[in-house]
Amino acid sequence: MQFKIALCQMLVSPIKENNISHARSLIRGAVEKGAKLVVLAEMWCCPYSMKTLKDHAEDIEAKSSPSISMLSEAAAYHKITIVGGSIPEKSGGKLFNTCCVLGSDGEIKAKHRKLHLFDMDLPGESFRESDTFAYGDGPTIVDTEVGKIGIGICHDIRFPELSILYRLRGAHLICFPGAFNMSTGELLWELMQRSRAVDNQLFVAACSPARDPDVNSDYMIWGHSSLVGPFGEIIATTGHEEDVVIGEIDYSILQTRRENLPLEKQKRGDIYQLIDSSGK
Repeated sequence: MQFKIALCQMLVSPIKENNISHARSLIRGAVEKGAKLVVLAEMWCCPYSMKTLKDHAEDIEAKSSPSISMLSEAAAYHKITIVGGSIPEKSGGKLFNTCCVLGSDGEIKAKHRKLHLFDMDLPGESFRESDTFAYGDGPTIVDTEVGKIGIGICHDIRFPELSILYRLRGAHLICFPGAFNMSTGELLWELMQRSRAVDNQLFVAACSPARDPDVNSDYMIWGHSSLVGPFGEIIATTGHEEDVVIGEIDYSILQTRRENLPLEKQKRGDIYQLIDSSGK
């Protein structure tokens, strides 16, 4: 299977309605460039600020989410698959960082709640997602018209066990909507994408919001959305400004790479029994 993927690195404004309209426009532009899979960024519908996320929270289960409604309409209209970045989801009195995957019929095919929340305490810099968000409770892998896709959100990429699980369950591609900050982004964002791809011999797509240096925020975005191939090669990427990254995915390459370097056959499960061959 071959197709084009688009990563919408969108500049996010404080006004949700404007973000929804702008995202719709970027999706339309991506389709005009031939994309069959469109990926949005983490928190594309509102600024990534712990102070205001609750104000922008949406109820997905009650089908009263304006952000997901727009993605549903766009997926159905353009007959594409959308990995809908993430939005703040309110459910059961809790707040989740949630990604919905929309099929070409406009229906939600999967919903992933961020599993690993980003808490850090560096000299002169502290940040705690766990003070705001609740933890997701399971991995998400979904069959789509463009193959089997595993989903992670931002800090989920730091934990290789999740990507190993997705590979064992047959994923061709892992999508990571993310919003690494300036401290961790320069050091780790590309490194993590390439590591997850080369270790598991699959494609990794990571989509960030664009950086807005003029916004007085408690969280400055790194940007640099990318598509990475199974040898860790950068297929398509961008800088920190708003952009739509278009890349080509060819799943036949996965089989070739796995035959060239049969890592699955070379693993020593008798020594390190972290995950069994069924992925459980």
